[in-house]
Amino acid sequence: MTNALHAARPAPALVGCSHGTDNEDGRAAIRSILDGVRTRRPDLVVREAFVDVQQPEVADVVAGVLADGAPGVVVVPLLLSVGFHVKVDIAAAVDVPDADASAPLGPDGRLVEILADRLATAGLRDGDVVVLAAAGSSDPAAALAVEAVAAGLADALDQPVTIGYGAGAEPRVPAAVAAARDGLSGDGRVVVASYLLAPGYFHDRVLEAGADVVADPLAPDERLVEIVLDRYESTLDGFPELA
Repeated sequence: MTNALHAARPAPALVGCSHGTDNEDGRAAIRSILDGVRTRRPDLVVREAFVDVQQPEVADVVAGVLADGAPGVVVVPLLLSVGFHVKVDIAAAVDVPDADASAPLGPDGRLVEILADRLATAGLRDGDVVVLAAAGSSDPAAALAVEAVAAGLADALDQPVTIGYGAGAEPRVPAAVAAARDGLSGDGRVVVASYLLAPGYFHDRVLEAGADVVADPLAPDERLVEIVLDRYESTLDGFPELA
């Protein structure tokens, strides 16, 4: 879709829907993604919504944007994989005319790049063992998505990467960290790559899991803005009048 076409007709609104958190740094990190979207696409109506903890709820935002006259709504899950919130909460919110939802942010090669950068900033060194810490879900598709990211990170680092989950799947992060420590040699350390968008409940649990080093979460990062816009654009095929 060209910039001329963007200017010629109103585009569907973009609703960025995250889980929600009580952590103020986490809220700021998520907000930075949508602020970046607004900067890159000032022609778009951009709204924030949540599935838990914070308000407004995603269904209310979708209904409100449509009531305000938007030609459509695309909900982009600010979530890293499929799961209950994508398949139930967000799916229900867009089960109305002129609304649709994109795929979640992961897996994506740019997420792997961010993870590698966070590990480098945290001081990853030869001999360290890396554990990828993900929030977790009971949905098998979510585990497959995390495994794809772990495989990509292993390739990028040229070393094995194991996985630990905060909830919903096994092994949990403390167990994965303990297993990684059993495999250490020399002065190697257990280093956790935080496959989490922002600080909050799950990152706090990762910090308590016994690793020697815990890298920062993914946001803020301009590559997340790029992924959100790509997910939005790919969903416009659901609006035939804009194709």
